[in-house]
Amino acid sequence: MPIEIIYVLIFGSGFLFVQAIFGLVRTARSGHVVNQRLRVEAQTGSGREALTVMRKSRGLTESGDFALAVSWFNKLVTRSGLPFRAMEWAMIGVALFLIGAVGAFFMTHNIMMTVLASLFTGIVLPIFYLKRRAKKRSKHLSSQLTNALEIIVRSLSAGHPVPSAVSLVGREMPDPIGSEFGIVSYEISYGSSLSQAVGRLSERVANPDIDLFAATVRLQERTGGNLAELLSVIAGTVRERQKMRLKINAASSEGRASAMILTSAPFIVAGVLQVMSPDFYGDVIHERAIHIGLAGLFTWMVLGNLVMRKMINFKV
Repeated sequence: MPIEIIYVLIFGSGFLFVQAIFGLVRTARSGHVVNQRLRVEAQTGSGREALTVMRKSRGLTESGDFALAVSWFNKLVTRSGLPFRAMEWAMIGVALFLIGAVGAFFMTHNIMMTVLASLFTGIVLPIFYLKRRAKKRSKHLSSQLTNALEIIVRSLSAGHPVPSAVSLVGREMPDPIGSEFGIVSYEISYGSSLSQAVGRLSERVANPDIDLFAATVRLQERTGGNLAELLSVIAGTVRERQKMRLKINAASSEGRASAMILTSAPFIVAGVLQVMSPDFYGDVIHERAIHIGLAGLFTWMVLGNLVMRKMINFKV
């Protein structure tokens, strides 16, 4: 057998093997449930228990109210979508607090800097992380809402009742909107009206597009009208708002890039100097005038970032 044919057979066998692996991965993924709510329902075996588990994991009571005493923090936890585990979160916060305190003390040997660093790592950083997660989740919800509304409109146009249309979104859509509409479907099934369930959805996610959807449902319930037509109009409005957000994001990208470069450049230069020439600032770094100057520069940098953020931050 010529050597060329052997090479072709080896290549073909390798190609078929890779294709088979990709096929198995796709099959495994398609066999998985599409969102967290369906996974919880499969584990509990009951819709009511699944609703209770989903609410508790979001920092809510069994009745759907906010469970924590600090309302703004509770709303932030719920909006982030992270599973709320109080003991685990407390341990992580304490660990970050100690890491910040120990690191700052060994670097500065200053009690005030140690306290500030520990508060930053133990409190500010976790809150900042939750805000980032909440913002990212809110954007994802907005991008999915148009498809969800279209599913509801088509289901209503086909003659299905509203609870079935909402339940269809909870079964077919991935997270985060799949689980959110799944909770709405549970609440409707267990006694809440559509406007009440959608109102709780609006409180949980604090998203302007969801707020518009909730307001439309409440208006239709009070005044009547064709809900399918109203939701179709809302879907078009949300789609246009998404397009406008993308245009604004593209127009303000230069300002964001400039802010990132101008903010990171001093720290990068300071790091490079510390590595290449550790004694560059060694003789004057302990002077009080240097501390005051660095504090002033840092304050000026923060103010500049706030001004640039105000210039490029547009809400639609």
